[in-house]
Amino acid sequence: MKKCMAANWKMFKTKKEAVDTVQQLEASIDSNLPSDREVLVFPPFTAISAVSDALSENSSIQLGGQNFYPASEGAYTGEISPEMLLDLNCTYALVGHSERRHVIKEFEEIISQKVDFGLQSGLKIILCIGETLEERNQGKLQEILQKQISVLQDLSEDNISARLDIAYEPVWAIGTGEVAGPGEIQEAHGMVRTLLQNVFPEEGEKIRILYGGSVKPDNTAEIISIDNVDGVLVGGASLYADKFSQIALAGS
Repeated sequence: MKKCMAANWKMFKTKKEAVDTVQQLEASIDSNLPSDREVLVFPPFTAISAVSDALSENSSIQLGGQNFYPASEGAYTGEISPEMLLDLNCTYALVGHSERRHVIKEFEEIISQKVDFGLQSGLKIILCIGETLEERNQGKLQEILQKQISVLQDLSEDNISARLDIAYEPVWAIGTGEVAGPGEIQEAHGMVRTLLQNVFPEEGEKIRILYGGSVKPDNTAEIISIDNVDGVLVGGASLYADKFSQIALAGS
């Protein structure tokens, strides 16, 4: 199973800034990336085409979209379809990121529709899950994770581990500088693994579970060494090619 090292640039970078960053990143990792690593970059929509064009033909970097609407086309002003992402050479898309849940107010119903439609359209999906600090303090960690993973219950198990990843991101650790301790990460990822095995008895063990939340070059190696941590989803540190290249190569 390859470790997935993913960069989520969120609402940062003009087209030129995105191209400069991905070219620097590609130069840093392409000759050094171990065979057991996969690198993903999620640029803002306005930069995906330029970033795609800037990558070399055999680049080790794959592209993804930060969001999409669960329809092929239609009167959905401001939205992007899976087909549009695929047309820009995206292979992945994020669904259910905490900022989509808590800022944009997306709930499980639309998240479920996105996962299902995105997979049917040919995208690989990274489903983001995680609890707020209030929910953790109330002892609701397992309840919240179970609710968020329940959106997968009607999916076909056929080859699902090759098409679906989970990103566990404790909301209280995203962009705050706070990082869940090794014990907290292991506990949460263990819960996620058990929940996935309940939904997918055959494939649940093989679905990658990424960790996200203030991941930095100096803590990545420790994080990805924890049981059931199969990679990282990085926000702030991924905006800098030098930092993210260190993250992508950490522990190799």
